[in-house]
Amino acid sequence: MRRATGLAAAAVAALAWGEWLNWRWSRVLVGDRAGTSTAVVVLGYRNPRPTANLINRWRVRAGLRSVTDADSDVDAGETRVIFSGGEIGAGGTEAQLMADYARSVLAFDGTVVLEDRSRTTWENITNVIPLIEDVDRIKIVSQPAHALKARAYLRRQRPDLAAKLVRAEDYRVGEWLLVKPLLALYGLWTLRVLESDERTVSS
Repeated sequence: MRRATGLAAAAVAALAWGEWLNWRWSRVLVGDRAGTSTAVVVLGYRNPRPTANLINRWRVRAGLRSVTDADSDVDAGETRVIFSGGEIGAGGTEAQLMADYARSVLAFDGTVVLEDRSRTTWENITNVIPLIEDVDRIKIVSQPAHALKARAYLRRQRPDLAAKLVRAEDYRVGEWLLVKPLLALYGLWTLRVLESDERTVSS
C-alpha cells in the first residue's frame, strides 16, 4: 500500500512538473505588444506521409486558435497564418500538408502563406523573416520548447522583429497531459543550445 501511494505521488509530481515546465516555456521571450496585424508562424514537424501527421495536425489547430486568442484585440482578418516546412518526399512539403489540413479539414478561410524550403528550425526562422517584417505582432506555434527555441533564433537573427513576439495559444492546461513529462525532458535536451538570457521569462 505504501509503495502504491509512493508511486502515485511520484506520477502526480511528474505530471505537475511537465505541466509547469511547458507552461513556463510558453511565456519566455514574449511580450504584450499591441497592434493591428499579426503573423502566426506554424512550424512543421517531420512528416514522411502524404497527409499531415498527428503532431502537424495539432500544430495547425494550435495555430488557428492563435488567430483569435482571448488576449488579442486584433481582427482575425488582419492575421496571416504562415505554414513553414520543406520537402517531405515525392515533391510535397510540410507547409503544403499543413495548409491542406487547415483548409480541407478545419475549414479555415483566412489568409495563408507557405514557406516551403526549410529543413531546420534555424531555416524556418531565416525563411519566414521576409514574410513577417511588416506586421505588428508575431506568434510562433509549436510544442512550447520548440517554439521557445524558434523565438530565440529570431532574437539572434533579427532582434528588432523579436521585440514583436507575443504568446501563441500552443499551451493549454491539461493538453497532452500524460506526455508532458516526456516533452519536458526532450525540451530540456533540445534547449541546451540556448543562452541563459534566452531562457528568462519576460516581465
